Amino acid sequence: MTDIQRIQSQGVHHITLTGADRQTSIDFWEGVLGMPFIFDQPNLDDPDEGHLYFDPGDGRLITIFTNETRKPDRRRTPMEPGCVHHLAFNVSRASFLLAAERLEARGIGHSGVKDRGFMDSIYFKDPLGLLIELACYKFEPPVGCTHADVMIRAHRIRVAAGDYNIAEPHLAAAIEELVLARQDSLSKDRGPRNPF
Repeated sequence: MTDIQRIQSQGVHHITLTGADRQTSIDFWEGVLGMPFIFDQPNLDDPDEGHLYFDPGDGRLITIFTNETRKPDRRRTPMEPGCVHHLAFNVSRASFLLAAERLEARGIGHSGVKDRGFMDSIYFKDPLGLLIELACYKFEPPVGCTHADVMIRAHRIRVAAGDYNIAEPHLAAAIEELVLARQDSLSKDRGPRNPF
């Protein structure tokens, strides 16, 4: 055994972005994406900047460094190696179905709905050119399981079947496997049957 050990992560703590002026950040993150503006203080490493905190819906944080001398620039952010390609946020099915209409009402161009096999997505740029994705899973994990639990099983099922990407049959089989593994039954045979 080696003396080198991992530093085990337990989730995203926060993501910090370099923003433009304060009001642009508030108008986008709270006014478009509905993330409550929950905390505001100076950037402790740069007194010329503000540091705004938003709750993306799970109690974690999106934070923005602001400076009143910076103005929005809608050109696409760099996509070289090491740069952020996009940020994806989970939305409910109800919100997802209204996303295109609500973006269009603000004059925000978007990709239209993209079927990703295990989720649906829509993409658009923030006022600073960062690509934003709104994602909506096509499934709910069984009680006590996470989306990641379903995804890893669906991946293994997909690979074993030789399929190109995850689709609904892989997800359904993964969910069934998780339920069988997690929930006991008084039945000796839990196989499928036809009662008719």
